[in-house]
Formats: sequence, C-alpha cells, structure tokens
Amino acid sequence: MTREHDLVRAAGCVLWRRSPVDGGLEICLVHRPKYDDWSHPKGKLKRSEEPLAGALREVEEETGFRCAPGATLPTVRYLAQGRPKEVSYWAAEATTGRFVPNREVDRVLWLPPAAARNRLTQLRDRQLVDALLSTLNPA
Repeated sequence: MTREHDLVRAAGCVLWRRSPVDGGLEICLVHRPKYDDWSHPKGKLKRSEEPLAGALREVEEETGFRCAPGATLPTVRYLAQGRPKEVSYWAAEATTGRFVPNREVDRVLWLPPAAARNRLTQLRDRQLVDALLSTLNPA
C-alpha cells in the first residue's frame, strides 16, 4: 500500500513539430547528463501545481520551447529510487522558442517517430510515441 506522500508526481509532454525541411513529423527528445539518458521533457510538479501547468513549465525549462497542448497521453507509473512515480503526459506542438543548453538538459534532438522511439532510453517512454501517433493520425 503506497502512502500518498510517498508518491512522486511529475508531468511532461511528447513535444512535436513539423520538420522545417520536409514537413514530416519530428519528436523532441532531451538528453539529461545527470542520468545520461534520452527522454521526453518532464519534471516534478511543484506543490499544488496542476499537472498540465507543470508539464508546460517543464517543457519550456528543458527545451526552451513554448508549446500548444493537445490530447492527454497515457500516465506512466514506475519506481524511481525506490519511490512510486507517476508522470502525466500530453501531446504538445512546439510553437516558439529555441534550445539553450542548461544544467539539466545539455542536448535536444528532433527526430522522426521511428528514430525517436529507438533513441529513447526507457522502454516505457516508447509507448508514448505510439500514443502520440494515434492521436495525430486517428484510424
């Protein structure tokens, strides 16, 4: 049984844009040197912060981009340093901004969906690429 105060609440976005070169879909991944991993932009929520507000704040802090939020994506749950973590995600289209390396994120990549799926470090993050594709291209 998890105690509510043990739960780490976080939020993020699967950030996407149309390629400036060919108009194809590109997904933004962030590289975090502390963990040496590639992931979607996300972070812990501040006390009483709404998840969507936190997701948009984290995207801008980590990538330098503002974005327009879209569909809700699956919530991802896992253990982080022995504590349960719950990350709420949204699809979000990048609007304005540019990346400047910072302490938390030293690189970003804009990749086509298949390449993004392969570059993601955690398998659990790959399902979010599929979820994004199904919201952007409903069957």
